[in-house]
Amino acid sequence: MGTGTSSGVPMIGCDCEVCTSTDPNDNRLRSSVLIQSPQTSLVVDTTPDFRYQMLRINNRRLDAVVYTHPHKDHLAGLDDIRAYNYFTKKPMDIYANTLTEEALRRDYYYAFSDTRYPGVPELNLITIDEHPFFVGDIPVLPIEVWHYKMPVFGFRFGDFTYITDANRIEASEKEKIRGSKILVLNALRKENHLSHFTLDEAVALAQELAVPQVYFTHISHQLGLHEQINKELPSHIQLAYDGLQVHV
Repeated sequence: MGTGTSSGVPMIGCDCEVCTSTDPNDNRLRSSVLIQSPQTSLVVDTTPDFRYQMLRINNRRLDAVVYTHPHKDHLAGLDDIRAYNYFTKKPMDIYANTLTEEALRRDYYYAFSDTRYPGVPELNLITIDEHPFFVGDIPVLPIEVWHYKMPVFGFRFGDFTYITDANRIEASEKEKIRGSKILVLNALRKENHLSHFTLDEAVALAQELAVPQVYFTHISHQLGLHEQINKELPSHIQLAYDGLQVHV
């Protein structure tokens, strides 16, 4: 799991305490999650760090990509899907809503061209909406959340729910989350933000939904040090960290 974010103040040349921390839990790549069952492996979003994220866990199998929304920090690694094309000898299934499909076709036009250069990504686009679907044996329930004025999908996979890039969730969509055993939710920083939950807002939502175990992701370096922030949180609510594994 990647837990960081490209939102907020740019980190190039930053000398803040998080960026210079020696705690590996403060070394955060862009937000993504790998979902695996005995038969199926899928990733939610392909960040700019996608290639490294897959290499560092030696992930050799990937059946599909499921997208939350079309922002670049969630799409930019898609070209590196080519390695999986090479080994599986087939296109990668890509699940996305129409808004995200439009961005994929624009940004990766060469993968959808009638005249395709050898070695470009091979993609099988599958349009999704609010209806549940399966990726192999993994059930996927889309949850519509709001990223300021943009509708974004979170996803529930059985008892595990993953939501990133949100600052509002309608009551009807909250009902889809209730009953989850684990919730991963975005919490950008302590200060107000136009399109992301703050730490306090994320805590309040987690308490409202009464999920037994909650992890916060899409964390800005502005939030603070991993160890310090965890001490401020209830015991069942903690910051996620890169490489975190959970079993449901």
